[in-house]
Amino acid sequence: MIFRKGLTVIVATVLLLVTAACGSNSNDAGNTASSNKSANEAISGTSSSQLDPVTLKIVVPGDRPADMDAVIKEAESRMADTINVKLNLVFIPWSDLAQKTQVMLASGEDVDLIFDAPWLHLDQMISAGYYEPLEDLMDKYGQDAVKVRSDQMFDANKFQGHIYALPLGNTHLAGRTYLVRKDLREKYGLPPIQSYDDLIKFAYKVKENEKDIVPLLAYGQSGQKDVSWGAFRSFMEYDPQLLRSDALGQSLVLYYKNNDSKVYNLFDEMEPRVWSWIKDARKLYTDGLIHPDVLAIKDVDSVINSGKVAVATYNEFGVPSSISAALAQNAPGAELEAVTFIKMEKGKNITNFKQANFQAIPKVSKHKERAMMFLNWAADKDNYDLLAYGIEGKNYEKIGDDQYKQIGSGYSYFPYAWIWNPTTDRLNGGFDEESIKHYQFNKDASNLTPSILTGFSFDPTPVINEISLYNATEDKYYNSLFNGVTDPDATWTKFKKEAEGNAKKIQVELQKQIDSFLASKK
Repeated sequence: MIFRKGLTVIVATVLLLVTAACGSNSNDAGNTASSNKSANEAISGTSSSQLDPVTLKIVVPGDRPADMDAVIKEAESRMADTINVKLNLVFIPWSDLAQKTQVMLASGEDVDLIFDAPWLHLDQMISAGYYEPLEDLMDKYGQDAVKVRSDQMFDANKFQGHIYALPLGNTHLAGRTYLVRKDLREKYGLPPIQSYDDLIKFAYKVKENEKDIVPLLAYGQSGQKDVSWGAFRSFMEYDPQLLRSDALGQSLVLYYKNNDSKVYNLFDEMEPRVWSWIKDARKLYTDGLIHPDVLAIKDVDSVINSGKVAVATYNEFGVPSSISAALAQNAPGAELEAVTFIKMEKGKNITNFKQANFQAIPKVSKHKERAMMFLNWAADKDNYDLLAYGIEGKNYEKIGDDQYKQIGSGYSYFPYAWIWNPTTDRLNGGFDEESIKHYQFNKDASNLTPSILTGFSFDPTPVINEISLYNATEDKYYNSLFNGVTDPDATWTKFKKEAEGNAKKIQVELQKQIDSFLASKK
């Protein structure tokens, strides 16, 4: 799954500050024994036990799990006789992530590992020179971190020709799901949901009969544009297949259509299907189905967990165990099921194999080698299990070699924020059979159609100011449009008037770079 739960608040003034401040992979799918000891000896010239202790400052998104200290204590105990690393995990709320990490980097704060993403500000931070290229570090100290990731993950996730951040993911296509109250569906005698029309019929039934339940919930914060109600539909509808561009992250304003290498611009010509999604969202909102405060909710999970929502958009296949556990506690008898309309047909889905999440080593880090050694250590299956799922027997139970069952809520699943890989990651044993099939299907790269732009990396430097200004404008209008909160015609007119010029400059630069990339492949 490709987890993009975070928030992109591209703040113009911060990006301007950032701009001013800086002007061979293996595809071994099997589990591998850790090469930490040899890597440690390479850095120290002696045995690993003689390495000086080092504390790594690691910046990750989200909230600190209640049992984090116990997990860190166990991890540090395991590392004491090998890489001799202690962990200082700094958690930043999703709502503050973009701005705070930008300020950290621009101010030169001492950080050893940091979460970033193309939908956050990865391209801008790379262009500003904040991240260390990782090829040499991976060759010397990250052999196992490489082996647990496919060639496609590395080849398709280079930036400006280099690997500036370790790709995080456990599949080659993002999971997209509607979380649906199964108990309510069954209460009203409705069959399993097979289409979007079925989903909306269920929502209206809830509206008619459940006065305390909000029928539909989507995401409304500026960095959650891809999970706004209308825009979410692009992941599950075909003919044409609309793909977000490399320049504007989650936005559909610049987009690709099918696999023709052309950059389309909604301001030039509105795509009929996109407009239908916007109009549909408006009707659902005015009919009282979409949560009335959708734009103000910062923690969507907590609303889902309350049991007061019938359908919610979610960036994952299956129902997360943390949500199931919270729902069972807060609304006894409530049960969620995962509904997706993504097709499981060989070749049907186009992908550029890019991951949504990354782990970078800032250039200011004084412990770059040890940071890579830690990522290498975390690629070992036992160590991965600890960091991903917590203490065995307390936070989770193993189910065979590739699944797990979460125990309680003391340690939430968050490998997507720092160590994720497709080889050692376990599937939630509580997932339904269909969701497990989706994960297994999309782990196999041959089941997907490669985008003609696989391997392309957009350099935002020539239009960095335009991107900053555009994003600030888009944040005012995009989610209100795709969540139906404001009148489509009036909102689109204002949005286009303020953003069209910058969007056009970005489009032209993006197309120029794409054309150059494709010409170089001939």
